[in-house]
Amino acid sequence: VRFIIPLDSFPVRMSDCNCSNLVLLAIGAIGLYLMRKYFKGGQFTENVSARGKVAVVTGANTGIGLETVKELNLRGAKVYMLCRSEQRAAAAKEELVKSGCDSSRLIYVNCDLGSKDNIRKCAAKLNQLESRIDILINNAGVWTGAYEKTKDGHEMTWGTNHLGHFLLTELLLHLVEKSLEGRIVNVASLVHAQSTAIDLAKIDSKDGFDTSMAYNKSKLANVMHARELTRRLRSKGQTTATVNSLHPGVIATELLRNLGFGYKIFQIVFAFFMKSWKDGAQTSLYSALSTEVKGVSGQYFSDCARKAEAPLAVDDLACKQLYDYSLKAVGL
Repeated sequence: VRFIIPLDSFPVRMSDCNCSNLVLLAIGAIGLYLMRKYFKGGQFTENVSARGKVAVVTGANTGIGLETVKELNLRGAKVYMLCRSEQRAAAAKEELVKSGCDSSRLIYVNCDLGSKDNIRKCAAKLNQLESRIDILINNAGVWTGAYEKTKDGHEMTWGTNHLGHFLLTELLLHLVEKSLEGRIVNVASLVHAQSTAIDLAKIDSKDGFDTSMAYNKSKLANVMHARELTRRLRSKGQTTATVNSLHPGVIATELLRNLGFGYKIFQIVFAFFMKSWKDGAQTSLYSALSTEVKGVSGQYFSDCARKAEAPLAVDDLACKQLYDYSLKAVGL
């Protein structure tokens, strides 16, 4: 059956109300909404409580670290905020409390991942305060615009993103193992797949230094660390503690603050295509809390789902060599 209704039977013609323009605007709006939803990525929507859990988050005063702390606290966890600056940590805590977090379950501990002595002091304090750690999220990261060294003489990006977190993890590992379901989460990046093989003999050298490659290698090390630590835990019969790595997404964070004005313009122009801090924290929360990840270890995630690592990240010999090197590099 066909129904034919003449347009002139309507009191107002379609052309008079610019309906075609309205349709185009509606289609455009829907398209933008769907695009934005796509760029937001996977969301952790599982109704899981963190009540009674003890969590430790590095880089907790800004970006996805701040959002991770917020969600863990709102779900009931006590969260230790590991930050370099007490002033910035205090400002972040004030912001978190305004958003509904429980101030009594937000504890600042000074931690400079570029200093082995400082990391040891931080770990010693946590050992005094807690008998176990349920969640350790190695979230902090730096990306320098030029070659710099840590206080201990390591290239800054490598020394902070990998060695700093490696030492912290080693010093807190026994507390994670005391948890009924201890989880360690390394916030790595998709760019680990863009890294060349890590030359451990030249990793701290200024010769041929490239800022992007230095960052890529540190993120590759984060993935390799999770894989090898899993192997070592399982080899000694530890079956409850887990270690995983993840890609949080392309996020407009303060990570690029040291790379010059051009990158700031880049962030402004392409903000629509980037994840927000909250969106970027979703896979960290998924890895730390989801029942889907219970018992899963040595894996790599993105958008709250298992993803394949780069071939270099699953080279078992290279992972072992990196771990052995790291133990010596941090003095263990």
